[in-house]
Amino acid sequence: MRSSDNVLKRKQANKMSVGLKLPLAVLTDSYKATHYLQYPPSSKMVAYGEFRSGYARDKADTRLVFHGMRYLVEQYLSRQWTESDVTQADTFFRTHMGPDNSKFPFPRGMFLKFVNENQGYFPVKLECLQEGTCIHPHVPVYQITSEGEYSTLCTFMETLLTMVWYPTTVATLSRRCRDLIEEAFEKTVDLGRESPLLGSRLHDFGFRGCTCVEQSILGGTAHLLNFDGTDTLSAAYYAQFVLNNGVPVASSVPATEHSVMTAWATEKEAIDNMLEHFGAGIFSVVMDSYDYAEALSEVLPSVAAKKVEKGGFMILRPDSGDPLEAVLAALHAAEKVFGADVNQKGYKVPRGCGVIQGDGIGYDSLSKIIDGVVEAGFSLEACAFGMGGGLLQRVNRDTMSFATKLSHIVYKDGSTADLMKAPKSDPSKASLPGILAVRRVDGVPTAFPADAPEMQHVDNLLQVVYDGRPCKDDWEDFTGVRRRVAEEWSALPKTANVISHGLRHKMVQIAHDRRVSAEN
Repeated sequence: MRSSDNVLKRKQANKMSVGLKLPLAVLTDSYKATHYLQYPPSSKMVAYGEFRSGYARDKADTRLVFHGMRYLVEQYLSRQWTESDVTQADTFFRTHMGPDNSKFPFPRGMFLKFVNENQGYFPVKLECLQEGTCIHPHVPVYQITSEGEYSTLCTFMETLLTMVWYPTTVATLSRRCRDLIEEAFEKTVDLGRESPLLGSRLHDFGFRGCTCVEQSILGGTAHLLNFDGTDTLSAAYYAQFVLNNGVPVASSVPATEHSVMTAWATEKEAIDNMLEHFGAGIFSVVMDSYDYAEALSEVLPSVAAKKVEKGGFMILRPDSGDPLEAVLAALHAAEKVFGADVNQKGYKVPRGCGVIQGDGIGYDSLSKIIDGVVEAGFSLEACAFGMGGGLLQRVNRDTMSFATKLSHIVYKDGSTADLMKAPKSDPSKASLPGILAVRRVDGVPTAFPADAPEMQHVDNLLQVVYDGRPCKDDWEDFTGVRRRVAEEWSALPKTANVISHGLRHKMVQIAHDRRVSAEN
């Protein structure tokens, strides 16, 4: 790739920067600014990040889709700090003190030093998995290394980097939903998993439920790893022009909302207008502005002739009531008004009409609706789903229990220690010790000590993406990441032991040594 192309890509990424222009020094937790005084004198520190559980503590299927580090590297870690940033932060921290403290600690001198000597780039090395890598909990997804006079800044950026929990969780949820839909497609659709309709069956309705534009980009893009249907334009644009060299990755269809339907004298007039403008293609009409049952029994038959004449595909959208009952009512109405064919697998497919359910959709309700549709004898190709808050908003860091922990230190005297958190009150929060590496064992990404014999002459899946300055301009395009997710997810066993024997032995030894030390 030409250097001019790299510069252009970086400029495109920077143009996507959204939100408040805050000094980088305050894009962390307050206590992080004090840790440089709390760590013991050292010449090197290493920390890593991991998910400690599968989605929603599911023990039967712990697979997850790692995604979102590119955004954090390009938007934040690769930004150059300025003397103005440091001055602003110093001014702020002078006022940010609790009772009986004269000044809140802030390493002003250390920050000014790398501003002047490192062109303002934050002085750490970051390694991470490739975007779209499918793993199990406890596999390190990134590793941070800081050295020399900057060693105590190792975990300063933890707050920002930890935010990779969000796109990873959304990507994982979306993929799990795709599993539900794929299974039903395989059972009820002639082409099964190979059907071109599959990618449009779960549509992102979540933009308006997001807390900010940035959330919509991160979560919306994560969903697009698995599906190509979205109304979250911010994500579709970002994925297309920043991540995929301008190649489209998402689409939508014209659709009414309640405001449109109620603006006309009757729902029939609103639908007639849609048919006039979009009747030859695919379009969606919300049907419950007044009386959903009446709209299906009276209004739909009244527009049937014009709809058939136009020749397009009409999608009925309920938006209230019991989700399963609403979907089945629409399917039965479509069958009654337009007729239905029975496909090769014995399931009914209404002619030129389907339904999209976008109200109350989450993983569990999606599963229930799919089961109900199949039980009623309909092919799932007649159904699509819109997922809003359940997709982009109803998740948090604890959904897959993400954490970053210090794992290795080289003290000033040259001695070293592999560090491990191991709380008796919650063993599930134990961390991994030492400098870490990841390799595949029988296709499964597995955590090893970096110096393990098994890591010799083997590629470490943790790749350097930032080394004291931006160093990666060849991020894989979005199409490639999508392909990786599809291939790795289906190939990965639903559960696996991902801590190598050598690493587990080290954990046992450290715990033993700590007990002996405490007893003495």
